[in-house]
Amino acid sequence: MLAEFIQLTIAGLAVGSIYALIALGFVLIYTSVNVVNFAQGDFAMIGAYFMVTLELDLHLPWIVAMLIAVVLAGLCGALFQLLIFQPVRHRPRNFLPVMIATVGGSVFIEQVFLLIYGPIPYQLPPIFKAESIRLAGVHVYPQYLVIIALTVVMVSLLNWFLDHTKLGKQLQATAQDPDTARLMGIRVAWMAALPFAISTGICGLAGLLIAPLYTVTSTMGSTIALKAFAAAIVGGFGSMKGAIIGGLGIGLIETYGATYISGSYRDAFPFIVLILFLVFRPQGLFGEKVAQKV
Repeated sequence: MLAEFIQLTIAGLAVGSIYALIALGFVLIYTSVNVVNFAQGDFAMIGAYFMVTLELDLHLPWIVAMLIAVVLAGLCGALFQLLIFQPVRHRPRNFLPVMIATVGGSVFIEQVFLLIYGPIPYQLPPIFKAESIRLAGVHVYPQYLVIIALTVVMVSLLNWFLDHTKLGKQLQATAQDPDTARLMGIRVAWMAALPFAISTGICGLAGLLIAPLYTVTSTMGSTIALKAFAAAIVGGFGSMKGAIIGGLGIGLIETYGATYISGSYRDAFPFIVLILFLVFRPQGLFGEKVAQKV
């Protein structure tokens, strides 16, 4: 029983790491430009499809293909910001036009990749060929360990970038007060594009990491993004720490619930948790009350 519990915990942390990465993308854009990008999950799909082309078609080494796929997903995010977000960001009652624009952009992206790659699902091979490895007496799927390890690396790099680089500090300053940042000589327009590029690159990484566990389709990002959005709300929308803990928590709850309660309700457990938080603690674990949000 203990070995099974440890296996489930590792699996839950791996799936939760994917939710945490995409939730980080939601939070990064929200805290930077005060909007929610409802196309966020599609960039996980984009990263996975780029990985299909680079690894399966061009036969590039996995690490090279991964880096290129993440960069390309980030560039697609910057282009999305320029073509979808930028034209509507200054409209009156700007939240509704931006929300509709990102939803429309999501549908457009899915249809474009459906036309390019077709409806037949792709299967990315795992990084390691072994079906399982023995770790401290427990058999573990290697892909889970890769997902957890790369999530730790990505989160560490993001924190280092925001806290210890000039560009990261400029990004945070712009998020706090864009008018003052502009007066200080910061290029606010660039600072609006940067979080889109970073967050979509992170989502691209999440997509290519989870792809070997599932199949790559044009709609693969939708369900993942809904659960990641739930994780961001549970953690406290606007809190990076909350996004990480919320994502890991949702992944563990989903995995434990599917095993110990019912696998038929696997996709329902994250939203049950979300509803409970919306009723009893709507600001999430680490979030601020909406009335305090500027």
